[in-house]
Amino acid sequence: MVDTKVDLGGLEMATPLATASGTFGYGFEYAGAVDYTKLGAVTAKGVRLDQWPGNPMPRHAEVPGGLVNAIGLQGTGVEHFLKYTLPWYRRSVGEIVKVPPKMIVNIWGGSIDEYAAVAAKIGKQADAIEVNVSCPNVKSGGHTFGQDPAVLREVVKAVRAATELPLIVKLAPNVPSIVPFAEVCAEEGANALSLINTIPAMVIDIEKRRPAIANVTGGLSGRAVHPAAVKIVYDAYRAVKLPILAMGGVYEAKDAIEFMLAGATAVAIGTANFSDPATIACVHDGIVEYCERQGFAKVSDLTGALET
Repeated sequence: MVDTKVDLGGLEMATPLATASGTFGYGFEYAGAVDYTKLGAVTAKGVRLDQWPGNPMPRHAEVPGGLVNAIGLQGTGVEHFLKYTLPWYRRSVGEIVKVPPKMIVNIWGGSIDEYAAVAAKIGKQADAIEVNVSCPNVKSGGHTFGQDPAVLREVVKAVRAATELPLIVKLAPNVPSIVPFAEVCAEEGANALSLINTIPAMVIDIEKRRPAIANVTGGLSGRAVHPAAVKIVYDAYRAVKLPILAMGGVYEAKDAIEFMLAGATAVAIGTANFSDPATIACVHDGIVEYCERQGFAKVSDLTGALET
């Protein structure tokens, strides 16, 4: 029997699989469609201090190998999330599985103080916090904080001071090197990294001669980003000792195993959930089968097991 437990910077997960923020709602929307026993954690869509409307429609466009979206982090705010959404997740999913997957809350803000305030309000009501400093599809907030190591340092420092929960920092992929950003996170007390966020992208409707998305640009996710994501995970793993939650184009077990061999401790499934909610179970079972075939007693032994 393969041991599937992993430790993501203090967040103990029953399996190495999580869901990627923005692709799984607040965790309860897929009830009846996914096998929650195969998940170690659910990552809620972005939460900020106040209600946020997101971007105007249309907000997504399918492209070969993926999806370009500009939802804009629409949400009801942290107080509504804590009072209604989080309890409903635990109650409704708890009716399906004895112990619901751990809850990672993705947070963002328009200022460093807002990031810290959201983390403080969450307190110990969730299991971990993922700090989104790299969203490419909002005109104010998260996307600016992950482009400058000095600014990133202040965000991580402020959130670290505001919470005792495991702190995961979701970094921007569109930087010359992930290394200085990963190093800043390690120096300021982050417990783990989340790699990668979507890649800035644009789609044009040539018949209308207009952008296909009202926001003009958005973020590319799906199969197309996977090789780039694997390389970034590999670079970060060699640079710092922080555990990594990897994501980007995971559609089958092979994709998740690549991430883990490159250095990931856990893997999040995102865009694939939209087209096939059974992806989570298939990926989980495929990882277990691979470990059995390759002689790994624990899934955690896959992390960094790349031979070069």
